[in-house]
Amino acid sequence: MKRLGMVALATVMAVCGLAASTPAHAADFEVTIYNLSNQIFSPPVVVSHRASVSVFEAGDAPSDELAALAEDADAEGLVALLGTVAGVRDVAVGGGVILPGDSATVRVSGNNNSVITILGMMVTTNDTLYSTRIADRRGSSFYGNAYDAGSEANTLSCSHIPGPPCGNGGVRVTEGAEGVIKISEGINRGALRELDWRNPVVKVKVDRADSSRSGNGGGE
Repeated sequence: MKRLGMVALATVMAVCGLAASTPAHAADFEVTIYNLSNQIFSPPVVVSHRASVSVFEAGDAPSDELAALAEDADAEGLVALLGTVAGVRDVAVGGGVILPGDSATVRVSGNNNSVITILGMMVTTNDTLYSTRIADRRGSSFYGNAYDAGSEANTLSCSHIPGPPCGNGGVRVTEGAEGVIKISEGINRGALRELDWRNPVVKVKVDRADSSRSGNGGGE
């Protein structure tokens, strides 16, 4: 699996993908994201792509664009970067935040072989993402975890956190950052502990949005 930014490798993989024996037919999907945590979710970034593409991988160093999303819910750079990656079919961003217990639906284009990745910030954290990658859409529901982007130290201090009740976006503490993406350890101390969570933090449903839709999670 390639990492974002390795566009040359992505191009090679895209060419190789033309040899796949299963024909791909265009399709639109309605992706519904449910917030299972007691954190506010930033507007979700929904990506339709080939299986050879990985938006991020645990154990990797975060890109600057991923760090911006994880630290300040700034999706602009990541969306622009994804638009340059061979094998990415579509990128869409939700229209607003998702409150705890609520959901939002985002429409994305692709084909019947598309993998779908969803990610966004858990906003009252230093640099935590919610995310799931759906490679097999035959299930009815899919679940995802919270990931520490590793780009900022987990001070758990309101002085460095953008979401409510803090309101301090753009303040970074990089000394002590893990440097790699991993499953988040949550909020295990301090005044924000009531906003802790347990995985999974996100549930996703995928429906075909075109006339060939076969029900929740319908895949071919």
